[in-house]
Amino acid sequence: MNAQNDWDDVRYFLAVARQGSLSSASRLLGVNHSTVLRRVAGLEAAMGVRLFDKLPRGYVLTAAGEDLRDSALAMEETLAAASRRLSGRDTQLEGSLRVTTVDIMAMHVLPRHLVAFRALHPGIRLDVSVSEASLSLTRREADVAIRLIAHPPDNLVGRALSGLAFAPYGAVSLAERSGGATPDQAGWAGLDESFDHTAMARWLKAAVPAERIVYRVNSVATLVEAVRAGVGFGLLPCVLADRMPDLRRVGPPVEDFGVRVWLLTHRDLRMMGRVRAFLDFMAAALTGDRDLLEGRGG
Repeated sequence: MNAQNDWDDVRYFLAVARQGSLSSASRLLGVNHSTVLRRVAGLEAAMGVRLFDKLPRGYVLTAAGEDLRDSALAMEETLAAASRRLSGRDTQLEGSLRVTTVDIMAMHVLPRHLVAFRALHPGIRLDVSVSEASLSLTRREADVAIRLIAHPPDNLVGRALSGLAFAPYGAVSLAERSGGATPDQAGWAGLDESFDHTAMARWLKAAVPAERIVYRVNSVATLVEAVRAGVGFGLLPCVLADRMPDLRRVGPPVEDFGVRVWLLTHRDLRMMGRVRAFLDFMAAALTGDRDLLEGRGG
């Protein structure tokens, strides 16, 4: 087994250690279930130890597995830090730029800005990853993150460009079909338990009785479409809903959630040519969208 294969096997091991299951690790790595199983089994055979106990709740690290995980994480960080430092010296405005953001930004806010950026910098290829979970900029899973959060992680640098307003909305068709039912009479659509940590979910739990929440989804973009279809009322980002003629506000914007639009990168990458160009361009573009983002564009 050569050094490259050794590290590849350790990458598979780390994915299972992080995810707790072969299926989740395979989705993260973009391979099939059997490949992950084969790689982990090969690593265990090569080292002569069992790295995981397979329990009903998933794959749990043995003592030997915990030792390997700690060493592998240190190795991963050393390699990632070296990669960031070397990449940070690159001043060329060409190559790939990996951007991670959430669905509503990728679908409804960023496209026209990304087109304009590409027109200015045709040598840069944009790889946009849509994920509610934060991809790791430390491990170079992305170069730039555009996130809707209150506070960024300490290891990232950037700036908050705008607030983000939310208000209750209903479909025009719902009002017509229900004879003008009001938000305190009709059903609501909301986000599922995977969003319990968010201000949107906390507001809905406080403002709407649980029995009147008739529909739950695991995506803000999907929630918008459900409300548009007339499933029920919903708390939506104004930047989306205000531009949709089949939706209307049924209440004022909610008091400031503290959510901001953050433009972030790792401190080792901030002077890379294509990262710097993207940060400067997108900061100006999104600052220009503040009225929409903060609910004054409807």
